[in-house]
Amino acid sequence: MPRLHFKGKVFVENHHLAVPFHELLPVREKGLSEKASLHGNLIIHGDNLAALKSLLPTYHGKVKCVYIDPPYNTGNEGWAYNDNVNSPLMQNWLGEVVDRDDLTRHDKWCCMMLPRLKLLRELLSEDGAIFVSIDDNEVHHLRCLMDDVFGEENFVANIVWHHRKSKQNDIGVSLGHNHILWYAKGRDRFEFRTLPVNEDDFSNPDDDPRGPWTMDPMDAPNVRPNLTYAIVNPMTGQAYYPPPGRCWRFSEVKYEQALQDRRIVFGRTGRAKPYYKRFLDAARAKGRSVATIWHDVGTATSATKELNEIFGKKSVFATPKPSDLLRKIILLSTDPDSIILDSFAGSGATAHAVLAQNREDGGNRRFILVECEDYADTITAERVRRVIRGVPTAKEESLKNGLGDTFSYFELGHPMRQESLLDGSHLPSWDKLAGYIFFTATGHEFDPAASNRETGFIGRSASHDVFLLYEPDVEKLKNLALTLSVAEALPSGERKRLVFAPAKYLDPDLLYEYRIDFQQLPFQIYQSLDRLAP
Repeated sequence: MPRLHFKGKVFVENHHLAVPFHELLPVREKGLSEKASLHGNLIIHGDNLAALKSLLPTYHGKVKCVYIDPPYNTGNEGWAYNDNVNSPLMQNWLGEVVDRDDLTRHDKWCCMMLPRLKLLRELLSEDGAIFVSIDDNEVHHLRCLMDDVFGEENFVANIVWHHRKSKQNDIGVSLGHNHILWYAKGRDRFEFRTLPVNEDDFSNPDDDPRGPWTMDPMDAPNVRPNLTYAIVNPMTGQAYYPPPGRCWRFSEVKYEQALQDRRIVFGRTGRAKPYYKRFLDAARAKGRSVATIWHDVGTATSATKELNEIFGKKSVFATPKPSDLLRKIILLSTDPDSIILDSFAGSGATAHAVLAQNREDGGNRRFILVECEDYADTITAERVRRVIRGVPTAKEESLKNGLGDTFSYFELGHPMRQESLLDGSHLPSWDKLAGYIFFTATGHEFDPAASNRETGFIGRSASHDVFLLYEPDVEKLKNLALTLSVAEALPSGERKRLVFAPAKYLDPDLLYEYRIDFQQLPFQIYQSLDRLAP
């Protein structure tokens, strides 16, 4: 498979592995939950690469749909490359605004996107899908990056969104579209869903007892001789044949049966070419397949008006997306209990869409938004607060009354680095370190409800019960160790025990006798992954 090469690629291909886990710190007053939780709707303020890494212990393989709207790299957005990759080349890029005159702007954009796409793939469920909005500046590079990360065999479609209806002389032509690249994590496991039919397209002008209907074309692809014949309009006597390169949808015998069954109509007046009746009841059951050109989900202008209505003022956010666009993506890729993640959250349209769709169909979908900019609270979260509580001036009744639900707001905290554990400068809580260690050692999600701080038990892998001896207190840590009395007090059983502790006072024979594998904090946290992961 052809591969995309760009300046800096060698330094960022595995950068997502080196990104440290960070604490996620709840900010109760900015959320709408009685108790902050990582297991409900989330809004996280902080660098999205670090935030995605920190979500892995809880959400690895659990996200059904990812939607992101990254910088389009037009040269006018004012974004800067800020990933702290350990390379002199990358260090020289840090903090520099990427503008049109930057000859490495495409390289920087690819370096920014690649590790994020890799983490997003890890968060996706095996039957999940990712949708990425982009325009012509980077769509060709993005397609290559997505092929690299997700596999070209998992490409689903390039959706063309008609995002602007007004005509403007951009570059000698009027640009009226954006792209949405759609990839499945595994196309063979992804369930293709249909959209609800538009019932306004159905009527019953001839009072057919079978109910409202619409007209479907009679022709179909793949020419076959037995499906090529003359159909004569009984009112006008005009004969019709299939268009060039096509045939009728069924044989002449079946056509006569359908004609007798009043399933064939010749236009609304009876004087046109033949059409096939499709009834509303059958259409509802089958649904409507999606096309690759979307012009029914709002525009950039309607998205701005929607956001202005919610905030009651203009110029809230420069490039919002319409919530209808996100709702269509949600309908195509999720079930009512899915998790939807947006790590370039912007104006918060994804959360709005999730809440609106839940309100309409009674679903229990959850959203996770990540926004690195300072407006994460004042725009992203504020929009969500308003649509949950209600917008009194809104035209739409459900938005006026409020869509309901709650969310928790988190700030990205300190990284859990070895040096921080060693010098005691930023000691994480027991729960946070337990989750970090358990996921890193086993590849499984940490379940706080299944843990027991009193015994140190933090979870069970395929082969081990895992324990953590730790207190977020430097003085206590100095005296905390795996001793004989601690080993004897561990819950008994046939399974081996993996124990993380600052130190041990047991020789190898005693470790063997008590079926214990010891790992010293913090140095050996990473050394158990290959051995314990199923």
